Amino acid sequence: MEQPLQGKIALVTGGSRGLGAAAARALADAGADVAITYVGSADKAAVVVDELVGRGVRAIAVQNDQADGSRAAQLIDDVVARLGGLDILINNAAISVEQGRTVDDPEVDVAALDRMHATNYTGVIAIIRAAAKVLRDNGRIVTIGSGIGTRVGVPGLADYAATKAGLVGYTRGIARDLAPRGITVNMVQAGLMLTGMEPPNPEVLKGMVSSLAIQRVSDPAETAAAIAFLASPASSYITGAVLDSNGGYTA
Repeated sequence: MEQPLQGKIALVTGGSRGLGAAAARALADAGADVAITYVGSADKAAVVVDELVGRGVRAIAVQNDQADGSRAAQLIDDVVARLGGLDILINNAAISVEQGRTVDDPEVDVAALDRMHATNYTGVIAIIRAAAKVLRDNGRIVTIGSGIGTRVGVPGLADYAATKAGLVGYTRGIARDLAPRGITVNMVQAGLMLTGMEPPNPEVLKGMVSSLAIQRVSDPAETAAAIAFLASPASSYITGAVLDSNGGYTA
């Protein structure tokens, strides 16, 4: 089996489940050593690490609460110290809360929304800033967005959409910043899939599926394949791009 990422070291945030675990598997299958992060699911993270090691690569799990941006530098330092460097950063960790609650809902949990902004947006930026200092030349950064960041479609998703939309601009900006070092920076806008995040309520889910060109929930492995491509040498002339892997939600 061809392994274009042989000798590379990757970090996948939120890699203990769902899309993050699928991305970690895809990178390992391509030959990369992989670090994953988790918040509280140490047992699940350990299972993923064992699976990756079984694929013939080195793998570690690091506990990290992405909502606390002050921990980003320690996370990157830990990965570099334990695996010997960093070539690929996959920003996958995210949360979704208060779905269906509109901005004027008196019962909305503002503290939960603030934590979501910290996890999905400022926490991602903190990790990118820390990683950019040590990422080797010709490295790769891939951030996982959502079609909801481009087309919201239904009420009650404004804050989640904002966290993902903001990362589109940040991705394009740092693509310019890091291009002189051969580092490419791209986004994959993921669609509906079974990831372990809080699912939409059944009526919202039904409406979202009906809005797709491909009217089904996706398998995380489908989007992981797109992530692995953008992490590979084959994507060397692609940067600042937003790739939709969402069944035509934004079409």
